[in-house]
Amino acid sequence: MTTPPESGPTLDAASPLPPDIEAADEPTKVPLAIEDWLTVIIMGALALITFANVIVRYFTDSSFAWTEEFSVFLMIMLALVAGSAAVARDRHIRIEYFSESGSMARRKRLAQFGALMIAILFTLIGALSIRMVWDDFRFEETTPGIGLPAWWYSIWLPIVSFAIALRAVGLMIRRGRKTNYGSDTKESKDDAK
Repeated sequence: MTTPPESGPTLDAASPLPPDIEAADEPTKVPLAIEDWLTVIIMGALALITFANVIVRYFTDSSFAWTEEFSVFLMIMLALVAGSAAVARDRHIRIEYFSESGSMARRKRLAQFGALMIAILFTLIGALSIRMVWDDFRFEETTPGIGLPAWWYSIWLPIVSFAIALRAVGLMIRRGRKTNYGSDTKESKDDAK
């Protein structure tokens, strides 16, 4: 009779790291600190705007009209910047049953395919949104809240979309070079014995 293998906690992309394991990002040509700092700045701006609006509403029974418009824009930017960081760190959504099973060559191809699909999607979003920005600029569209030119907000969609596409291309290249897929899988444990 054989004893079952020792089972312990396994880590996946969504699991928090135990305190004795240090998180390390893969080296990239463009530092990941860009997305990290943009996230901090956007979150700080959102907190300050919301706090200022709460204080003004509490003491004056009116609110800053511009805060809702800026808050919506900042939340959209936060989602896009966080999406860029998730792509660069390979933390995007996937079905792990498929992406973590099979041979190392299959996992490598799936990782590259996923990164390629992300790059294509965000390149299309960026290219199509350029027309929207041009229309906002050409027809002098203004925002409904405070009347700012709408292109001031919409210009960021193609810029960040192309940045995400470039992060996905970088991920695809890194995944093409990577050779140790699934180092914690059964196959590699059997190889170590």
